Amino acid sequence: MAAKKSVLEFISSIKAKKRRELLEFEAKKLISIWGIHTTHAELAHDVQEAVKLAREIKYPVVLKVASPDIIHKSDVRGVKVGLSSELDVKHAFEEIMANVRANKPNANVLGVTVQEYVPPAREVVVGMVHDKTFGPTVMFGLGGVWVDVMKDVSFRLAPLTRDDALEMISEVKGYPLLTGTRGAPPADIEALADIIQRVGQLAAEVPEIVEMDLNPVFVFDKGKGAVAVDARIVLREG
Repeated sequence: MAAKKSVLEFISSIKAKKRRELLEFEAKKLISIWGIHTTHAELAHDVQEAVKLAREIKYPVVLKVASPDIIHKSDVRGVKVGLSSELDVKHAFEEIMANVRANKPNANVLGVTVQEYVPPAREVVVGMVHDKTFGPTVMFGLGGVWVDVMKDVSFRLAPLTRDDALEMISEVKGYPLLTGTRGAPPADIEALADIIQRVGQLAAEVPEIVEMDLNPVFVFDKGKGAVAVDARIVLREG
């Protein structure tokens, strides 16, 4: 399978850098190889490169700090959303760098990622962990309070069938939010099931990946798809 070969080559390039955790733009490249829809993201080492990439990706864009030492970018005020001009990008780049210096002065900062902006939609979480007893296990839940407070999630062992993925979605208590409530249109559950199934396939076929977190995944109205807006991947040691 060409995708598997490309993913393994990509993983080898990360391991050659003596790193286990992929940066966000790297994780997005990996899942896109596997056919999981995600936002376009590229690394800019300086402000001039950020402006150039923003022009190529098309406005509006999102800027996020890129550092192996910073997992939660918003905690260091390292995210700027909805930038619509070259001046916005320049100011955002400078602000992100100043914020990181103030909040995480010893972090190894590679630059910023310039990313495609997508409008907000219903947020869900798709994750995977390689359990020592059961092997690769896929998790699904609605975003926000449903995961953090309600612990409203479902699990399956990888790999998954299409029916498995659809069952995972229907099992969570917040499922009515996806089917449409109070006149709201239903979400694109088929596109979401495709992402869940592909995560399961990736986990089963590439055991070098021991942890994956797509959070959030934006699910648009029925027929309009779903997209992973953020991605985190951790590789096996050695």
